[in-house]
Amino acid sequence: MITGLSAQNFKSWQDTGSLQFAPLTGLFGANSSGKSSLLQLLLLLKQTVERPPEWSEAFYYGNEESLVNLVNFDTVIHRPENNQYIQFFLQYLLSKKLPIQDIGEVDTLSFFSEIFMGSLGKFCYEFNGRSFKVDTYDRNKTGGKYSVSTPYGEASAQSVFRCYGVRGLSTTQRSFSDLENTFENLFYRIHYLGPRREDPRRYYSWGESHPQDVGKYGEKTISALLSMLVQRRDTYIQVMEWLRKLKLIYSYSLNSISSTKHDYEILVQQYQHGPEVGLADVGFGISQVLPVLTACYYTPEGSTLILEQPDAHLHPKVQSELADVLIDVVKNRNIQIILESHSEHLLLRLMRRIAEYEVCDEGISADQTAFYFCEINDGNSKAEQLKVDEYGNISNWPKDFFGDEMGDLAAKTRAEMQRRKANKR
Repeated sequence: MITGLSAQNFKSWQDTGSLQFAPLTGLFGANSSGKSSLLQLLLLLKQTVERPPEWSEAFYYGNEESLVNLVNFDTVIHRPENNQYIQFFLQYLLSKKLPIQDIGEVDTLSFFSEIFMGSLGKFCYEFNGRSFKVDTYDRNKTGGKYSVSTPYGEASAQSVFRCYGVRGLSTTQRSFSDLENTFENLFYRIHYLGPRREDPRRYYSWGESHPQDVGKYGEKTISALLSMLVQRRDTYIQVMEWLRKLKLIYSYSLNSISSTKHDYEILVQQYQHGPEVGLADVGFGISQVLPVLTACYYTPEGSTLILEQPDAHLHPKVQSELADVLIDVVKNRNIQIILESHSEHLLLRLMRRIAEYEVCDEGISADQTAFYFCEINDGNSKAEQLKVDEYGNISNWPKDFFGDEMGDLAAKTRAEMQRRKANKR
């Protein structure tokens, strides 16, 4: 689980400051305020980790088929005319303790990396007051190799590997490889659903495959549901129950329409005694929330799930109740959720559930959450953590956080008074 993140000179962020992440972390703010850029940094690292072994450059910036397509170093660096490096820092909690030779067991790691003019400059793993450091600047002392500082003394390496590893290390190879593996495993266990979900189709094909996730557009949602139906029927039932609790459907069925059982149609009954119709013939919101629900219950336990605008195209009441889905997944499936949202209704429900922590099953403790308000001024993003107490109160609620509701009501009242006064003349 990611517990901390910071970055310098990445896209609109000159310096994010130290961002503390929780099991349920929310990023709120206006459009183009830098929220998605924070998520893109994590996705950039994920697609770098998942490249084939022969890929060794610091970052894999992606293409149209990638989770993110960030083109190149010049595209992602903040104000390239003034800066030459990108730095980022991660702190993460391991799913199980890692034994390090002569040091002991480690359960929390910190990682720092610097990308200088598109190439790896240096990086460092820190734990229990010890560190493994790699510096690629001064090569004179190592005869053309890269200098490595370890808890066991100085070493050298033949080459660096992406933004987090080395190859040809002369000593302590096992311990260093273990640290690299923890970094890779962290990102293998990150899953992502983007803000634009695939439009519903009338028919779906399934070759009895079991996808890793629902896809960044939710395009693998039906395959994931069928996989759940075969392998984990209890989680399939949870998705269906949530559709009912959200009052989006009365019943839902996946029906084979071919003798080979590779083609399926999805029929939805929106109310009791109502007709069964295809997913493409019902409200757009159902097709948009179904990938969100499926991702929440298909993603393996112990993973991190990144959701962009999970509330998009949903009625305000459903946006509120979606917060209960997220809380259930965090508490009962041990999944970290990092979400980006514009929804006042979703946040207010989360505040309510914090206040209800000790008095209802749906509650969540304040220390299990972290919420940030992002804004941008003169091309520079800033993030302020919302100070939430144990009763769900926010003491530093930003001005016009979700628009000027009270201002609109006051202006409406003034206009009404003016019109009534004019009509009496």
